[in-house]
Amino acid sequence: MSALACEGLTVGYGGAPVIDALDLDIAEGAVVALLGANGAGKTTLLRALTGLVPLRTGRIALHGRDLTAESTEDRVRSGLALVPEGRSVVVELTVDENLRLGGLWRHRRKALDAAAEDMYALFPALDRRRRAPGHTLSGGERQMLALARALLARPRVLLLDEPSLGLAPKATAQLLGVLRATAARTGLTVLLAEQNVTGALSVADRGVVLSLGAVAADRPAADLAADPALRHAYLGF
Repeated sequence: MSALACEGLTVGYGGAPVIDALDLDIAEGAVVALLGANGAGKTTLLRALTGLVPLRTGRIALHGRDLTAESTEDRVRSGLALVPEGRSVVVELTVDENLRLGGLWRHRRKALDAAAEDMYALFPALDRRRRAPGHTLSGGERQMLALARALLARPRVLLLDEPSLGLAPKATAQLLGVLRATAARTGLTVLLAEQNVTGALSVADRGVVLSLGAVAADRPAADLAADPALRHAYLGF
């Protein structure tokens, strides 16, 4: 069953399109790595899927429901969540206050408390710092908090934009490992835009390579990682 699909998606910012007539279909429960060089269109695609940039043409559907004309807020309420690049943490708030922002509209107080404890069990580093102000967190802790806050909202499809950017290898491995385990346990569908190609393919079922706003390759992750010609041409390793 398709969890997230787009057909004929064309997106731009005034000149030539950044995304050009793109088709993409992600099966329910799949983890898909969205790969490509800087400027390939990865961030623009994620922003278009969430309604943050308007479409020129095309259609977006979430579990068969047409989202094309819906607002970003309505897409979130339908189960689509985005963790943007940049570790979006409110630095004036504590870890716990930041975390609970993800569940304000979905959970009653008792359920929110339980959901928060689930996240602390998933991210022990955050549990140890739940009263710490956001500005005191390391880069890895901020990225964990951004991911935990998104998961707290119980999305059906999770979009992530460069979650490993600027992180140490150990923090990257931990974050991607939690993401893979959560998807396997809950059936969460994930679209993961990453420059860390090796890490992304290691946790993904499938890899989609963008080049100049179009799909250059769409293959099982293991096949993509094992194809030297494709890696050299599009992924730089």
